[in-house]
Amino acid sequence: MIERRGIELKTPDQVRVMRRAGLVVAETHDAVREAGRPGVTTADLDAVARGVLAKHGADSSFLGYGGGFGLPPYPAVTCISVNNEIVHGIPGDRELADGDLVSVDFGAIVDGWHGDGAITFSVGEATPQRQRLSDVTRESLWAGIAAAHLGGRVSDISHAVEASIEAQADHEFGIVEEYTGHGIGSAMHQPPDVPNYGRPGRGPKIVPGLCLAVEPMITWGSAETATLEDEWTVVTRDSSDAAHWEHTITVTQQGLWVLTAADGGEEMLGRLGLPFGPLAD
Repeated sequence: MIERRGIELKTPDQVRVMRRAGLVVAETHDAVREAGRPGVTTADLDAVARGVLAKHGADSSFLGYGGGFGLPPYPAVTCISVNNEIVHGIPGDRELADGDLVSVDFGAIVDGWHGDGAITFSVGEATPQRQRLSDVTRESLWAGIAAAHLGGRVSDISHAVEASIEAQADHEFGIVEEYTGHGIGSAMHQPPDVPNYGRPGRGPKIVPGLCLAVEPMITWGSAETATLEDEWTVVTRDSSDAAHWEHTITVTQQGLWVLTAADGGEEMLGRLGLPFGPLAD
């Protein structure tokens, strides 16, 4: 590992360990989505995630986070945000209902290296509006990933996310600006920031060993936010729904590698006509 202008660049072996953490994230998302049925509480879903961590001997990126940043230590291993909650929802006794829109953010640590990802899914039958919101957010995530290439700039990702969302001509979605993607590696949050908007061609260069968490957070209505009294849960001010998708990625000499996708991103990258670039073991 080396640092270039404060940005941590990983060796190939370190990226491989991050891939192991990313696979724990992918498995957890699958397990939580499967468990997300009407009547299940958000604390039940957090317990499912704890079980996957225990199965792999991995640690949580989230549990206890924030104690040194003027925030109460985060009390769970997942952030579970429902409907108008954007991010950082604390799991508890809330029972999920048919049609709820649920975002699950989760991070795992394997041998000191982090993986971080988020998914959004509907409980039971999704309403067309909520399904559309999730789909647009996921599409913008992949648009951002697709814009990452060696020699490019971090803001190329930001611009691609924004352009994907603004291309939705029949509805004006809100792009949350206060919360961004980020560098990731030996810590969950590292430089550089990866906003979900902005002009291309700016920010640090994308080089081998740079790992980024790309994470658009999109609202159906206004993008203005408020934080609840628990000091963590972020909601929309107008009570409109929100969605959140995230992957940890890196760019190799061979192409893109999505560390938190079960298949490394191979299927989606193939659909987009982009090179898949996992590091050989």
